[in-house]
Amino acid sequence: MSSINLIDAFQDFKEAENIDRPTMMKVVEDVFKTLLRKKYTSDDNFDVIVNAEKGDLEIIRRRMIVEDGQVEDPLAQVAYSDAVKIEPDFEVGEELYEEIDLLDFGRRAILAAKQTLASRISDLKKNVLAKKYGDRIGEIISAEVYQVWKKEILLLDEEGNELILPKSEQIPQDYFKKGESIRSVVKKVDMKNNSPVIILSRTSPEFLAKLLEIEVPEIFDGLIVIKKIVRDPGERAKVAVESYDDRIDPVGACVGMKGSRIHGIVRELKNENIDVINWTSNIQLLIQRSLTPAKITSMELDNEAKHANVYLKPDQVSLAIGRRGVNIKLACELTEYELDVYRDNEGEEEEFDIDLDEFSDEIETWIIDELKRVGCDTGRSVLKLTAEELERRTDLEKETIADVRRILKEEFDKE
Repeated sequence: MSSINLIDAFQDFKEAENIDRPTMMKVVEDVFKTLLRKKYTSDDNFDVIVNAEKGDLEIIRRRMIVEDGQVEDPLAQVAYSDAVKIEPDFEVGEELYEEIDLLDFGRRAILAAKQTLASRISDLKKNVLAKKYGDRIGEIISAEVYQVWKKEILLLDEEGNELILPKSEQIPQDYFKKGESIRSVVKKVDMKNNSPVIILSRTSPEFLAKLLEIEVPEIFDGLIVIKKIVRDPGERAKVAVESYDDRIDPVGACVGMKGSRIHGIVRELKNENIDVINWTSNIQLLIQRSLTPAKITSMELDNEAKHANVYLKPDQVSLAIGRRGVNIKLACELTEYELDVYRDNEGEEEEFDIDLDEFSDEIETWIIDELKRVGCDTGRSVLKLTAEELERRTDLEKETIADVRRILKEEFDKE
């Protein structure tokens, strides 16, 4: 019998390890039964036998032997005189099993069948991939950078499947090179042109949640629960945690001895500051904790409007607001309250002051860091020291100090 070589098609099945053998057999059977229906109008009396190891198949035709002239259904019956031509020992009432030569279908039909089979295999692979990653949404995976583009990065998993990390899902400080291994969380599976596109993320709260689960055994074991995470990727994150065991301090467990547990996560997130706070249903206390590292003096709460006026000492205001307003923005997201920050002068006439970070567009960062090193973190704290004292206590040159003082004075003169 002439056989059709299907080794290439079967090899595709073997590469897609998640496609099981019964599924493979069913697909091959369906493809060739379609071929049979086109030629014989029915596939009822045909058996498709697949040999996956050799990469070939056989089609067996079954017909009942009847007396000559008694053939009513040529597809299911065969005349005795025709049957004995094939095998002289046949008798009426027996079944005739006959191999169909595939070349009888014609080379064009056979080629079309092979192409259909390859297409069905490809679709199955896509479905398996979509299901595999659809079930892994929210899980952390490691993948290797294959190609870096302007708007996204193409990665390959351990099976060679393509994954996408868009620019919008990357931490601003992220920089990756080809061949580098990246940890990220599976965000979603999109379908594009009938093909699954696996989207990864390093900016979603789920990524931080999974990193904490890896580093903190108590979270993995369910003794500590992450109630809520809010992030400004690469800048700051706030994690509210609650312990189901009174003996466990959830904040201490997450941070670890001398920050041992949190440091690895901070490095992974490109030095993102992570504030871990105790969750509470007391909204006033939650707002207070959410504004960490600032310490508040008093608060006016409007639960109906979900609004709070928070009063702090002047030196705490800049801490509450944070760099570029990130701290208060995250506190609002965490508490779901609109927070307004006010200076609480407690009856004293406090001088207006400005955090040094607010001058980062005019004063270089390394200069601000040097001033902070000697305890000057606001504009007035710098101006209170003489130029000579600043020169003595810092590593700044006289001209630099003069420029800094001039910029600060001009700002306060405007006020």
